Amino acid sequence: MTQLALVIDLNVCVGCHACVTSCKEWNTSGWAGPMVDENPYDGSPTGTFFNRVQTFEVGTFPNTETVHFPKSCLHCEEPPCVPVCPTGASHKREDNGIVLVDYDKCIGCKYCAWACPYGARELDEQQKVMKKCTLCIDRITDATLSERDRQPACVLACPTSARLYGDVHDPDSEVSVAIRERGGYQLMPEWGTKPANHYLPRQKNRMYISPDELTRVDNPLRKEDLTTYTGEETLDDVAW
Repeated sequence: MTQLALVIDLNVCVGCHACVTSCKEWNTSGWAGPMVDENPYDGSPTGTFFNRVQTFEVGTFPNTETVHFPKSCLHCEEPPCVPVCPTGASHKREDNGIVLVDYDKCIGCKYCAWACPYGARELDEQQKVMKKCTLCIDRITDATLSERDRQPACVLACPTSARLYGDVHDPDSEVSVAIRERGGYQLMPEWGTKPANHYLPRQKNRMYISPDELTRVDNPLRKEDLTTYTGEETLDDVAW
């Protein structure tokens, strides 16, 4: 059976959020929309997103690294959100393996969100239905689009090609080759959900930092060795 999925290369993701904004733009006016935001500039904003990028700092100073970790529905081959749905709204398509939600059947009970170990389900506060990544199903199945355009919006928008899309059950597909040759792995496989989306691990970069590079010459907290201003012309006097 075909299993469409994403493979995300953590080694080249720069955390630009192009995938987040393109996903929001395409889906909010498409089949899976709207994706509403309530009080976006208030102290307690809420919003519906199919894709989010989480950023972490790992390591101990000065040997630290910033890791950008995009996460969305993983379109599990054994999705725990499907059997717990009391109305059958959550379902997995047999032709391509994509997990979807039928809004006409969804009652917003959040059972699927509780069952999902990845936190991939979100309640749309306006429509009161559960929403999630659809792999842009309305786009990838649109025969009127060119082959290149029949990809998820996030894949087309990524400036570093960190997101690959294809059939992970096809051993010759780009995603399968990447998983096989570059050590692709599933997120939390111990849950037995068999997530279709995979991640390509970051390569360890060895850094060489000399001690003097850890001390700012212009550190504003330093109070010693400050030059006393004696009235001479400064850059502020001549720059305008």
